Amino acid sequence: MSFGRLLAIGGAAGPELLARFVSLAGPAIVVVATASAEPDALESEYVDAFGRLGAGAVRPLRIASRAAANDPSVVSALGRATGVFFTGGDQVRITTTLGGTLTDSVLQRLVAGGSLVLGGTSAGAAMMSGTMIVGGDGASVITGPGLEFLPGVLIDMHFAERGRLNRLIAAVARYPHELGLGIDEDTAILVDGDRFEVLGSGSVTVVDAGAAADIRAPADGPIALAGARLHVLTAGCTFELSGRRPSIVDAHAGERGRAA
Repeated sequence: MSFGRLLAIGGAAGPELLARFVSLAGPAIVVVATASAEPDALESEYVDAFGRLGAGAVRPLRIASRAAANDPSVVSALGRATGVFFTGGDQVRITTTLGGTLTDSVLQRLVAGGSLVLGGTSAGAAMMSGTMIVGGDGASVITGPGLEFLPGVLIDMHFAERGRLNRLIAAVARYPHELGLGIDEDTAILVDGDRFEVLGSGSVTVVDAGAAADIRAPADGPIALAGARLHVLTAGCTFELSGRRPSIVDAHAGERGRAA
């Protein structure tokens, strides 16, 4: 399994993470605020931020309807981009507006081919996953289909700040083939090929139910999950997606130790 280059941020991205996206994305960045109910404000915020961080050409691209997502001029603009960044908001707006459109197809092709770096924060990160958390809390988690830029993965954001471990566990119990990733604010995963590296000031919590001995996930009521694996990874740690193997940075020795 191999993926393109993706930068999925858990929300509240600081300048270091945004600067990393600029360095990865190259000279032509497009900002897409489809998730937001106030796209003007977020388009302006990110265009200004990327410009201050040294981006070459940055432009907003308004995709507010499925008609726009199927417009050849929009597809052409994306084809000229070297980086596309999705802002926060409501991830369902992204999937229902873009899913199955020409915009979706061209983004999938460009990301898979390695000519485009895809970044997103909060909702813009959640939509990258195969199964997407759209709301709820704990056992009442609500899920839906993501756009599958990162298939086999289920992303939750604002993770530690909003106490979302229980709902990520519940989601993974219902979709045990998916690898659960809880990304803190000002924290990101940088996916390159078959691995990701953790960036930023917080942690990424990985819930892996592949080795679970038993899973009970009723439609109503609490779930039961025995034998699942949980990893907490900080900046510099990496994770192999196909093998589901973490590599932990030893901050004192400067060496990595691979978990079994």
